[in-house]
This record gives sequence, structure tokens and C-alpha cells, in this order.
Amino acid sequence: MEKTTLVIMAAGIGSRFGQGIKQLTSFGPNGEIIMDYSIYDAKKAGFDRVLFVIRKDLEEDFREIIGNRIGKQIEVDYTFQEVSDLPEGFALPEGRKKPWGTGQAILACRGHLDGPFAVINADDYYGPSAFASVHDYLIGEIDEQDMCMSGFILKNTLSDNGGVTRGICRLDENGSLIGIDETKHIIKTATGAAVLDKDGDMERPLDAEGLVSMNFWGFQKSFLDTLDEMFVEFLDGLTPENELSEEFLLPTIVDRLINGKRARVKVLPTEDTWFGVTYHEDVPTVRESIAKLIEDGVYPSKLWES
Repeated sequence: MEKTTLVIMAAGIGSRFGQGIKQLTSFGPNGEIIMDYSIYDAKKAGFDRVLFVIRKDLEEDFREIIGNRIGKQIEVDYTFQEVSDLPEGFALPEGRKKPWGTGQAILACRGHLDGPFAVINADDYYGPSAFASVHDYLIGEIDEQDMCMSGFILKNTLSDNGGVTRGICRLDENGSLIGIDETKHIIKTATGAAVLDKDGDMERPLDAEGLVSMNFWGFQKSFLDTLDEMFVEFLDGLTPENELSEEFLLPTIVDRLINGKRARVKVLPTEDTWFGVTYHEDVPTVRESIAKLIEDGVYPSKLWES
């Protein structure tokens, strides 16, 4: 029987662990980090295993600090995202240091997946209902080109401490995604949300009740074959001007597939509030939010029993 896998993109964790690495900031009463809550929710929703996408040079520390502990709760596997991992016929541009983005992170999962999978960021809190709806979708009767995305209400994803970037979703009458508009400098306002221009002035209001993408996707295993093809096209299109900085990103990939009639993306709305540490000043707010969820009975005080 095929297993459902939660893929956690964690290759962006800093080059050394310790204070200041936001993915390892403690938010729970027993030292729980954001990944703990995501894995807890995923396990409860029915996911069978977790696949961490990390950098090879972080493997030993990652296993010691996170992986070995989580491995006592759910099946765990690892794969590695490296900037040098390119298709045959392509060479790493001289001076390129950063990996090629979230699309390449998923390509690193080849050989580690035998069924449908969800993809999340390591440093984002998504909430129980997002995991439940994505898991239920993935184990349902869906066609080869079907995929899904958890859609968050914009007002539930904003920071009190500055502007954020969000993928504003455009939907058809059936709740399927027809496009994502990557929008920078979104701020919380007294009436909801707005976009700032380059000078910091309010440019236009946004629908605070609209849905946005927070990089929580649900895919079938066959998506990896599509990614292989598209990564080659991406690399073919690079120029000397952008080959050191351009990234192969999931929102852009999915948008191209939709426009090319090669994918149908069901948006699964959730009313859960997204948490993340965009700014250092967000840390106390996230801790207070986790404490409130524990008080409300969403999570036990001690997340894992050893």
C-alpha cells in the first residue's frame, strides 16, 4: 500500500545550529519548535511518514537535534538538496552558491517517495485543519493531473511587525486555482490589508478575506516527472545576467502548469491562523499563540510522550 509522506523543506536552515536559527526557536512549553507542531498535526491527520529535505553538511546536527527525536514518533527519512545537483548536460555556473529553490528541493525527493505527498516549509505553522484536508484529498479518487493547495485567509497570515510577501490566489467558480499573484509588501491595516509601493506609501487595499498560498501543497508521485522536464527548461532559459540568482519555485511552476492546461489545483480553504517568524519581533506573538492553542485544548502541554 502506498504511504502518504509529509515533505518538510528544511535546506534553508543556517549553516550552523544554535541561537538565532529561526527554524529551531523554541515556541512550546517543553522546547517544541514549529516543526514539532507540523509533524504532530500531520501524524494525527493520517500521514505515514516524514521526509526532511536538508543540506548534506547539516545531516549529523539535524539528526541529533530534530530527526532522532521525531523518529520515535513517526517514520522518518532524509534527502539532500545541493546546488550542484543538476540534470545531465548542465554545469554549475561559476559563483552560484544558493540552491535552486523549492522546485529543486522536491526533485531531491526522487527515490524517497512511493505515493502521494504534501510539501511544507520548515519554519511555518499551518494548523490541524490544513493537514487534515490535504491528506484527505490525496487519498481520495483524483486524476493524474490533480493536485491541491491549502488556502489561508489573508488576514490570518499577516504580521504586526512589517510587510510580508504572499501568493494571492485567483479561483474559478469551482474553487480551483487559476493563478497566483506573488505580492510583496502586504501590511495589516485598520480595515484589513493593503500593498505598499516602493516608497512605503499605501498603493491599494486588498481583500483581507481572500485566500493566499503559504507553500502548503499536495502532489502525486507523478509530479516528479513533470518537475524533471520543467527543471531542464528552466536551466535552458538562464542567462549570464540571472544564472546566479534565479530560482525554480513551486508557485511559478504550478502557475505554468495551470496556464498550460497540464494541472488542476484544488484550493482547500482553512480558517486556521498561520504563524511564522518573518521578523524577530514575531517570536513573542507566536509563543503566545501556541500557549493559547494549548489552553484551548488543540495541543497537549507536552506534545510528545517519550
